[in-house]
Amino acid sequence: MAHYSSYNVRIILILTLGSLTYGYVLSVMSNTLGEPGFLSYFNLATDSAYASQVIGAFNGVLSAGGALGCVTVAWTSKRYGRKWSMNASAVVAVIGGAIQTGSVNAAMLIFSRFVIGWGMGMMAVLIPIFQAEVSPPGSRGLLVGQHGTWICAGDAIAGWIGVGTYYSSDKSFQWRFPIAMQCFFPLLLLVCSPWVPESPRWLLLQGRKSSAWEIVAKLHSNTKSDPDGVYAREEFHQMAKQVEMDSELWIGGGGVKQLITRPSYRKRMWMGFFTQYAAQSTGAMVIYNYMVTLYEDLGLSGGKVLMLGAAYVTVASACNFVCSLVMDHIGRRRLLLLGLCGCMVMLSIECIMFSQFGGTNNHVGNSIGVFVIFCFIFFYAGGIDATSYVYCSEIFPTHVRSEGMAWSMIGTFLSTILYVGVGPLALAEVKWKYYLLFISLTAIDIAVIWRWFPEASITKGLSLEEINSKFGDEVAVRLNDKDVKTMRTGMDFEGSGSSPAAHPEALEMKSQSNSTPV
Repeated sequence: MAHYSSYNVRIILILTLGSLTYGYVLSVMSNTLGEPGFLSYFNLATDSAYASQVIGAFNGVLSAGGALGCVTVAWTSKRYGRKWSMNASAVVAVIGGAIQTGSVNAAMLIFSRFVIGWGMGMMAVLIPIFQAEVSPPGSRGLLVGQHGTWICAGDAIAGWIGVGTYYSSDKSFQWRFPIAMQCFFPLLLLVCSPWVPESPRWLLLQGRKSSAWEIVAKLHSNTKSDPDGVYAREEFHQMAKQVEMDSELWIGGGGVKQLITRPSYRKRMWMGFFTQYAAQSTGAMVIYNYMVTLYEDLGLSGGKVLMLGAAYVTVASACNFVCSLVMDHIGRRRLLLLGLCGCMVMLSIECIMFSQFGGTNNHVGNSIGVFVIFCFIFFYAGGIDATSYVYCSEIFPTHVRSEGMAWSMIGTFLSTILYVGVGPLALAEVKWKYYLLFISLTAIDIAVIWRWFPEASITKGLSLEEINSKFGDEVAVRLNDKDVKTMRTGMDFEGSGSSPAAHPEALEMKSQSNSTPV
């Protein structure tokens, strides 16, 4: 039983405006690098060495800002709440987009990229956390997986806008309009924010139990499958007891230092960071950020290059959605391994195509090269992209989820700073041989995940609280215990002859027998 309502789905979809922001910001410069007006305005068309340095800086500072955003939101989302942090990230993204739209020189453009990267990094951490904390266990892969789906949708929107503006006779409009569109999605998120409640798990951390219950009741109201709202009461009781127990253990154990000293937390911090690092070590961001260069190396040019880039991320969005549909059935680890293996094989074939046909007019060889690039994104988006966000957002306990997810996403941005930052120089000097690095790293990552990551079913179908037991931590209440199952039948509470929905306090009392740590 999904136990989610239209209210739940509405919140998830509003939150994906942050995902769209993240995807659009990531992609807009990839397409802009193919706009003649942009290249001529910033003097990037005549001096290839200067162009490589500037383009590398464009992409490097975005990731540096993203890393700062991760650190920022790790604190704000815990101190001020998920919703406040969401609005703050949107404001930062709008400011960065406005400065970038009005840039008159390379220095101003680079600074604006850092600012918008800061806002983007905050959203990259916050949105999947928020989505995970308002999603039921059985559908968490589907709902949180929308983050990856809509990131790629943002990529696709940026790509197709770039295709359209390429044919504009106004050279300034060619690149300023796509960049200005970066402000649209975070502005829309701010407008829609009144319809987004605070995370009930964060409210419980603040001791605001009644407010948290009101939200949980709405999130999981399902008059057809659960007319009495028993599931919502069970989940709320589990959430409240887990927060109480974890808070006591957190304070008693010495606070934040436990992220390093406590083995169960340390393991999850390592796993989250490695998952995001491994995703970037496939070379996905290098391929996408420098797709114009990649296609030119295959002998293609002009508007056709931008069309192929837009089609590439459109396929990615569709594959992410399919991934979200099957994730709750297949499991996270299995999808990660499938995606990594597929990316490694496809990138190996691509290197062969480059070595044999790169820069030539061989139609068949270049066509195969383009086809293999699309196969690469099929495996990346279908196995790794959405899965990595879901996995990292759900393996951490509520009271350290913001720190854990932030640390995981730092793995993305640090890897991107390295791989994308040196990309222009590497592709100019060693060309396709640069991709051999990612083939080698992916092979190592596959072995590490296969050997040291828990089995695929570790998080599938479990509540966020019950996942703790898989890492050796205590669980205050298990929803599948015998006494809790009995409550689902709608039997009388405290001899009143009424349903559980009429007496939420009865569930609290009868569930005490299940609150002993296991």
